[in-house]
Amino acid sequence: MAKTTKTLDELFHDTLKDVYFAENKIVATLPKMHTAAKNSELKAAFEKHLGETKVHIERLEEVFKIIGKKPEKKTCAAILGITDEGDEIMEEYQGSPALDAGLLAAAQAVEHYEMARYGTLRTWALELGMKDAAKLLQTTLDEEQATDIALTGIATSVVNQKAEG
Repeated sequence: MAKTTKTLDELFHDTLKDVYFAENKIVATLPKMHTAAKNSELKAAFEKHLGETKVHIERLEEVFKIIGKKPEKKTCAAILGITDEGDEIMEEYQGSPALDAGLLAAAQAVEHYEMARYGTLRTWALELGMKDAAKLLQTTLDEEQATDIALTGIATSVVNQKAEG
């Protein structure tokens, strides 16, 4: 049986579904991380990113609309693995001075995954001539990068030192 040739637009759509799943999983996970965090700056960062993530979902829904598809989720094993690690940190480091540092590391793993995906989707959208979709994806990529920088600032200014005990 011959395999069908998959094209970049199909890969774009599949990856879009993957990221849509991931963003929805992040919306479900951030409140738990917010509750577990002890540092007020970290709590505020998680709260801010929750609001941003809801907007990211709306932007993804716009991209689905641009390509004439309904918003659909495709299970993303990568984000499940990253969020599982975050759950382990919350469990294993509960009450420990290193908890916030672990939560920060887990959050940055999420950000790095998202930055990789949004950068790829933006590049593919440009290649496919979808300038409006590329602009939406770039806006989200910029926000993900800003969140990563903010988390690094919290880690290096306060949280990592407190984790040393």
